Amino acid sequence: MELLILISACKTASARRITAVIPFFPYSRYSFKDKSRAPITAKLVANMLAVAGCDHVITMDLHASQIQGFFDIPVDNLYSEPVMVGFIKRWIKGWRNAIIVSPDAGGAKRASSIADRLGCEFALIHRKKGKVDNVEKMEILVGDVRGKIVILVDDMIDTGDTLYLATTTLHENGAEAIFVLVSHCTMQANFPSLKKLSSLPIARLVVTNTLPQTHLLDGVNEEQGETITDGDATDHPVTVNGTGHDAEEGTKHRGVNGRSTLSRRASMMSNGIGSGGTSSMAGKLTVLDISPLLAESIRRTHNGESISLLFGDWAERAGMAGYGQ
Repeated sequence: MELLILISACKTASARRITAVIPFFPYSRYSFKDKSRAPITAKLVANMLAVAGCDHVITMDLHASQIQGFFDIPVDNLYSEPVMVGFIKRWIKGWRNAIIVSPDAGGAKRASSIADRLGCEFALIHRKKGKVDNVEKMEILVGDVRGKIVILVDDMIDTGDTLYLATTTLHENGAEAIFVLVSHCTMQANFPSLKKLSSLPIARLVVTNTLPQTHLLDGVNEEQGETITDGDATDHPVTVNGTGHDAEEGTKHRGVNGRSTLSRRASMMSNGIGSGGTSSMAGKLTVLDISPLLAESIRRTHNGESISLLFGDWAERAGMAGYGQ
C-alpha cells in the first residue's frame, strides 16, 4: 500500500517516468487458480501497480514467469543466479565435483541452468504422499548424490517443510555435504521451523537479501553474522585448508564494509564451509547482497541502456570480480 501511495504521489507530481523496484514480488505464489473460487492475487497486484501510475517494474526471481504477462507495462525479471554461481566458485570447496539438486519439478529449469554454468551434474527430487499413511515423502528421480557435495537450489523458503524433506532425503542417500541456496527467505527469527532446520545436516544455508534478513542473522548466527557482497570478491576461491592469500596479502584486500577478505574467509571456514557443518544453525546462515545487481539495472534503465548484459556472461564475471570495483 505504501508503494502504491508513493507511485500515486509521483504521478500527481507530474513525474515523467515511474519505475517500481520490487526485489520480492508480493503474492507471487498466487499466480493461478489451484481450486475453484481461488483468487489470482498476483494479477491483482499487477493491476494496482498499473492503475497507480507505474510505468516500469524491476523485480527478481519471480516464482512464476507468467506473472510478467499480467502487466501491460515493461517488466524486467532479474536473476540471482550469477551471484549464486559466484558464491559457489568462491566459497564451496570441491564445487567442480558437486551436483546441483532441485527439490521439485518447478525448479528444475533453475537448477539445471546453474549446473550448466558450472559444468556440474544435475539431480531432481520428486515429492509425493504415501498411499497408506498419507505422509509426504521425497525420492530422487534423476541423479546420484552418494558421496558428493550437494548444492540444493530453490527460489523461496517459507515454512521450511520442503527444505526439511529434501535435505533429509539427500542425507539418507549418502550426500557428503549439503549446501542450500535460496533466492527469497520469508522466515521470521522466532519461526518454529528454525528449530527443526537446526537439526538438519546443512553445511550452509545461503539466502539473498531481497527481503531484510537482519533479524535472522541476529537470531540464528549466535557466533557472528555477516552479509557477503560482491565487493568482497577475491581472486582465489577459498579452501578449507586456508590456501589462497596469506595474512600479509589479505590485509591489502578490503571488502565494502572495511573488513579483510582473509578474516571473512577464516570466519566462514571456522563455521563449517566446505564440510558437514555443525548440528545447529549457529554460523550456518549466509546472506548474499544483491543490491549491486539492482543498482546496475536502475542505472542502465535510467540511462536508456540495455540490461541484457545482466543475464549473460557479463553478470557472472561481475559476480566473481565484484560489482563497482
